[in-house]
Amino acid sequence: MSAPPTISVRLPDNSTRELPEGSTGRDLARAISASLADEVVLALADGKPRDAAAPLSDGARVELLKRDDPRVLETLRHDAAHILAQATKEIFPAVQITFGPATESGFYYDFATPTPLTPDDLARIEERMHDIVKRDLPLQRESWSREKAVEYFRSVGEVYKAEHIANIPTDEEITVYRQGDWLDLCRGPHLPSTGVVGDGFTLTHIGGAYWRGDQNNEQLQRIYGTCFATKSALKEHMRLRAEAEARDHRRLGPALGLFHIQEEATGSVFWHPKGWTLWREVENYVRRRMRDDGYVEVRTPQLIDRTLWEKSGHWDKYRENMFIAESENRTLAVKPMNCPGHVQIYRQRLTSYRDLPIRMAEFGACHRNEPGGALHGMMRVRAFTQDDAHIFCTEEQIAAETDKFCRLLRGVYEDFGFKGISVKFADRPEVRAGDDKTWDKAEAALREAARGVGLPFSEDPGEGAFYGPKLDFFLEDALKRTWQCGTFQCDFVLPERLNAAYVADDGSRRRPVMLHRTILGSLERFIAILIESAGGALPMWLAPTQVVVATITEQADGWANEVLQVCRAAGLRAETDLRNEKISYKVREHSEQKIPRIFALGMREVEAREVSLRRLGERKTVTMPLAEAIDMLVGEAAAPDLARSKAARS
Repeated sequence: MSAPPTISVRLPDNSTRELPEGSTGRDLARAISASLADEVVLALADGKPRDAAAPLSDGARVELLKRDDPRVLETLRHDAAHILAQATKEIFPAVQITFGPATESGFYYDFATPTPLTPDDLARIEERMHDIVKRDLPLQRESWSREKAVEYFRSVGEVYKAEHIANIPTDEEITVYRQGDWLDLCRGPHLPSTGVVGDGFTLTHIGGAYWRGDQNNEQLQRIYGTCFATKSALKEHMRLRAEAEARDHRRLGPALGLFHIQEEATGSVFWHPKGWTLWREVENYVRRRMRDDGYVEVRTPQLIDRTLWEKSGHWDKYRENMFIAESENRTLAVKPMNCPGHVQIYRQRLTSYRDLPIRMAEFGACHRNEPGGALHGMMRVRAFTQDDAHIFCTEEQIAAETDKFCRLLRGVYEDFGFKGISVKFADRPEVRAGDDKTWDKAEAALREAARGVGLPFSEDPGEGAFYGPKLDFFLEDALKRTWQCGTFQCDFVLPERLNAAYVADDGSRRRPVMLHRTILGSLERFIAILIESAGGALPMWLAPTQVVVATITEQADGWANEVLQVCRAAGLRAETDLRNEKISYKVREHSEQKIPRIFALGMREVEAREVSLRRLGERKTVTMPLAEAIDMLVGEAAAPDLARSKAARS
C-alpha cells in the first residue's frame, strides 16, 4: 500500500515541513505547536494572504500570522465590512448589499436602501455589529457554480450581487463566505470567525456613492467605519481624527484670512493678502534652493496646440482631463503639465554633452479637469502650480542627479519641519508609451541610482508614469499622516517622441535622458498640508503676520507706531492693534489668529522705550529694549536657508 501524498512547504527561516496533501495553514501551525494553532488567524503563501483554513500548495513559502501582526489589519477591516453588512441586513431586511472593502484606516459598505439611512441609525447598526462579534460566528469559504450563485442572490432579492456575478470572468472561481446564517459573495481571505475582529471598531458617518462608481447608475448609501486591532489603537485614531478635523485647512484658511474657495471657480483658490504672503514665502524659498542647486527658471505658455500634446502622448492619456479652447480653426489645450514645453525650450539650440546636465525649473500653473466629486479644498484642485523641473542629462549622469535631488528634497522637507520620509518605486503601468526594452533600461537605471545613494524604498507595482518609472516621496505630518508630494521620474520616451538630442563627444547625435521632478508637488496642496500639520500656527518665517504691536493704553499709540516702523524697517511683517480694548482681549484674539509674537505696550514701556514680548502658546511676557527684541526676532524670522547662509558668513 503506497504512502499518502504529501506536500512540502518552506517556512520563514528557510526550513521545510512535510505535510499531508490538503493541509491548511492551521494544520501547519498545529504541526509546529498546539498553542500556535490556537493563535494563527491568517497565512501568507508566497506573499499572498490566505484563510488559515485554506489548503496550502506544494512548494509554497508560508508564513503564519497572529492577530496582532500588522499585516492582519487589512483583513480585520475587511471582516468588519462584512459584519457591517450582516448587521444592517438584520435590522433593515429590505436593504440590498453591494460591496464593502477595507480602506487605509477602516472600511465601508455600500447599500441600496428603499428608505434613506440616517446618522441616528449608525448607533443601532454598530450595537448589532458588536453583538455579531460576540456570537463568534465561524467564517467559512464555499465555492459555488455561477448558476447557483446567480440563482441564490436573485432568490433573496440581492439583484446587485446577481448582476455583478454576470460580469465576473468565466475563468474566475465564484466564492462566498458564510458567517452564521448569512453569507456574502467575496474572494476573501477572511479571519476564522467574527469574534477575532474584537471591539476596536466604530462607525463614523454616512455618505453617497454610485453603483460601480458610475454617476449614471443608481445612487447608493455608503456607511463608513474605522477599525483597529485594539480599542486603545482605535481611541488614539479617533483622537487624531478629531485633531485633524480641528486642523482642516478648509476651516482654518478662511478663519485665518488666508484664502477661500467658492462655487463660481470650482477647484480654484482665491488667495487673500495674508495667504498670498504665505504663498510667496514658500515660492521664494523653493526658488532660492533651486537656484543654489544649479537650476535655471523658465516660463512656458498656458495654451498649446493639440499637435504637441499628440506628439508627446499626453493627448491620448490626458485628453479627458484637459481644458480645451477653439480658436481660428485650431484646437488648443490649457496645459495640464509642463514637460512638453520644457522640451521645446531645450530644442531651441544645439546642445553639447558638455552642457549637460541642464536643470530647467518652472513654477508652472497647470489646469486639469478633475471630477467635481473628487475635489477637496486645496488637496485636490483643478488649478494648481507645481515646483516643477526637468533635468536633461546623459545616462551616465542619472545616478549623480538622483543623489543631488534626494539631498535637496530631504533638506527642503526638513526646513519645513517634516522629518519622516518614505519612498516607493513605481514601475511600468499597463498602459504606457515606449517598448519593453526602453522600460527595462529606465527601470534598471532608476533602481540602480536609488540603491547607489542608499535610498530605501518599497515597491508600488504598475503605478509608474506612462513614459517612465518613478520614485514617489511621502512625508509624514504632525498627525502621523503621510502625503505623497515629491516625485522623481526617469524618462527615455519623451526625448525620443519630441526629438530632443545632444551632440556626444564623438560627434554623434544622442537622446538625453529626461528626469521629471517635483519636491512640493502642487503648491496649493503643500500649503494645505503645512496649515494642517501646524494647526495654523505656522513657523515664524512663514507666518503672514509675524508681530502685532498691541497697546494697553491709548497713550502708548505713538510709541506703538514707532515700534511698527522699526519692525518693518528690519524686514519683519508687523501690524499694530490700537483699538480701545483690554490687552487680554487683544492677546486672545491674536493668539486665535496664530500670530507668533505680540509686543504689549503700556506706559511703562513708553517711558523706558521698551517692549513686552509674548510668544504664541506662552503666558509669560519678557520686557526688553526694542533694539534687543528686534535683533532677536529678525533671527527667529529668517528662512532656514537664509539663516544658514548668514551663519556661514559670520
